[in-house]
Amino acid sequence: MKVRIRQLAIASAWAFLLCNNAAAQSPVRINWTAVTGAQSGMFMAKQENLFKENGLDVELVHIPSSSRGIQSILAGEIAFSFMDGVNAAQANLKGANLALVAGATNRQVFSLMAKPEIKRIADLKGKKIGITRVGSSTHTSALFALNSAGLKPSDYQILPLMEVPNIFTALSAGQIDAGVMSPPTNSRAKKAGFVELMNIAKEGPEFVSVAIGTSRTYIKANEDIVRRVVRAYAEGVQMFKSNKAAALKMIANQLKVKEPEIQEDTWNQFREYLEYPPYVSRKGMEAVLAEISDPAAKSAKADDFIDMRFVAELDKKSGGK
Repeated sequence: MKVRIRQLAIASAWAFLLCNNAAAQSPVRINWTAVTGAQSGMFMAKQENLFKENGLDVELVHIPSSSRGIQSILAGEIAFSFMDGVNAAQANLKGANLALVAGATNRQVFSLMAKPEIKRIADLKGKKIGITRVGSSTHTSALFALNSAGLKPSDYQILPLMEVPNIFTALSAGQIDAGVMSPPTNSRAKKAGFVELMNIAKEGPEFVSVAIGTSRTYIKANEDIVRRVVRAYAEGVQMFKSNKAAALKMIANQLKVKEPEIQEDTWNQFREYLEYPPYVSRKGMEAVLAEISDPAAKSAKADDFIDMRFVAELDKKSGGK
């Protein structure tokens, strides 16, 4: 009888500890917007339990649009979302009061892929070009590439196709002549025989392409949660860059890439361009503001849109490495 009572007491103690541990985990909803390695830091943090290690109970949700992610933040439905610099800046200029708290890529990690018979960007005159959405990073990248060849908006047709994999599907089906794709989709297109007309990450400017944002209201009310999210994300990026096996596992499971050579190419591309420490580039934000036609953007400053104190704290603790 005494043994039975002792067993029950031990079981009760464990249950109490587990409940307390669960209660200590702060619930956070974070939106990922696209099937791309640009968001690998968040996927790695989830896969490797880095959020839990930082006292967070994170739910990753998928809303495939920066603008819709921003709307969900403002509605209080989610806490954080990946977003591109242009959408974040435009929303703030309209009074959204957002802040980018961590940077993913300060380069536009996209390729302009085209049918094999198209040899130059100038050959896209009169053609159809696929992007995800008007105003998205793929749209900005397409405009940069097309403008570099002297093409005007009246010279081609832009087709929004919602998701990057859809662009490859449409190109394969002959529904478009070219499209802007990120890894792993650009790797898949190369393997299928399509040509890369421009690697925009290498040939394009420094530009805030993908970052993590939230509202300044949320930051003020939940500063420690923001700190822990940024820390877990940064640890995820570091692990992606340094632990190839774990990174390839994530690419296979989250990005649904089964081909080893495409996994490897995706890892190599984003190992180079994922920011660590994950600062949002001020120069890249200035480039974003220069692209926005709203007159208010001309007097705005990069620091109006970013809050790098949490990344700076991590950088300082790591000795600036």
